[in-house]
Amino acid sequence: MRQGFKSYKPYALSTLVLAGPVVISQLGQMLVQTADSIVVGHFAGTIPLAAVSLVHSVFMIVMVIGIGISYGLTPLIAQENGRKNHAECGVLLSNSLFINILSGLLLFCFVYFGSMAAIDHLGQDPAVVREAKPYLFILSLSIVPLMVFNTFKQFAEGLGFTRQAMNITIWGNVLNVLLAIVFVKGLFGVAPMGVSGVGYATLIDRCLMGIVMGMYVFRSVNFTRYLAQFNVWHVGWVRCFALLKIGAPVAMQYVFEVGAFAAAAVIAGTIGANEQAAHQVAITLAATTYMMASGIASAATIKTGNSYGNRNVFRLRRFASSSYLIVLVFMGLSALLFTVFNHYLPWIFTSDTVVIGIAAQLLIIAGLFQLFDGTQVVGLGILRGMGDVNIPTLITFVAYWVIGLPVAYLLGIVMDIGVSGIWYGLTLGLLTSSVLLYARYRRVVAKFRLFHHT
Repeated sequence: MRQGFKSYKPYALSTLVLAGPVVISQLGQMLVQTADSIVVGHFAGTIPLAAVSLVHSVFMIVMVIGIGISYGLTPLIAQENGRKNHAECGVLLSNSLFINILSGLLLFCFVYFGSMAAIDHLGQDPAVVREAKPYLFILSLSIVPLMVFNTFKQFAEGLGFTRQAMNITIWGNVLNVLLAIVFVKGLFGVAPMGVSGVGYATLIDRCLMGIVMGMYVFRSVNFTRYLAQFNVWHVGWVRCFALLKIGAPVAMQYVFEVGAFAAAAVIAGTIGANEQAAHQVAITLAATTYMMASGIASAATIKTGNSYGNRNVFRLRRFASSSYLIVLVFMGLSALLFTVFNHYLPWIFTSDTVVIGIAAQLLIIAGLFQLFDGTQVVGLGILRGMGDVNIPTLITFVAYWVIGLPVAYLLGIVMDIGVSGIWYGLTLGLLTSSVLLYARYRRVVAKFRLFHHT
């Protein structure tokens, strides 16, 4: 057994080295919303915090569609790099930049013409809705610069360069927090903006991050040979289709999972503002660990995609197994943290004792589903690296919308268990997704081994 662990050690270490900066980058994107919740919760109150919860529930669906579409670039870059086809990487970047900017504009239109009207008909507290609408509009303006940042981030990470995106994300979050405090409180002569202030802070932050990430890619000598064929005016529909063939299903995978949690927030809002605020506190903490696990999944995509590109079955399986092991250890520690400190972690976001009491109960449930959440996102990452996205998309739909969310509504509303019942249903969805995705990985890798035995 000891020899078996040693044989996996170099693959695990290699994955961790690559995953570390990606985890921090992914966490940084999540911390933008976490910082918004903390600043609003402490400086504005429970109703504004519930408004942030409502907006994030709606906007998160739009944001993950964009993130999913941009992810279509990473496995293709990793595979082409594995084949030593460097020039093709620049061509893919050109097409991805076009797709992502266009997608960002379409998503903004969706929010402006769709979500802004729909938010009035979700059965929420009218006071919450009044606070939420201006914030949602400002936040929607940040979609395009976020898509530009993600384009260059996924390109660099697909080639194994992950640190710069991490550094930009860290400094971006520092700027976001400082601006949010200034705008919400009204410091240094700035008029207090309330909830809208965190929206302006996020917009400025994402614009600067997109510009700096693009400058890094174009100026770094690390990418010179990959950018030889880059030309923003040469958009090929064949390559656009190849990017969307992966990116669109990945976007739907995110939509099905995040959309289920967003729907759960709306259901919680029908119970009451305290329950919705508590849901926001607990889901922000759970989403933080999820985004970190998503960073491990991104590293798994890169490593398995590179191995898939050069048809090395042995390395592919080792990297996949190492990724599963890493995420199990990490999410196990997260589960322990949520369980032991369930009454203390909510104080980060609010001092409302009622909200804290409800959130503490939800964190116990969040501790239960950490392992399922981690293994399902890594399973998606591994399959993505091998270009297998359609069946996993179906799996996520069934797990969350056929099983998880209906059970959540049944337990939480019909059986009147409350917001805890909603979270039990979501846990069942995560368990289902985790098991089915692992079974899918075993099936796909068995076929790959049959045709490309190394």
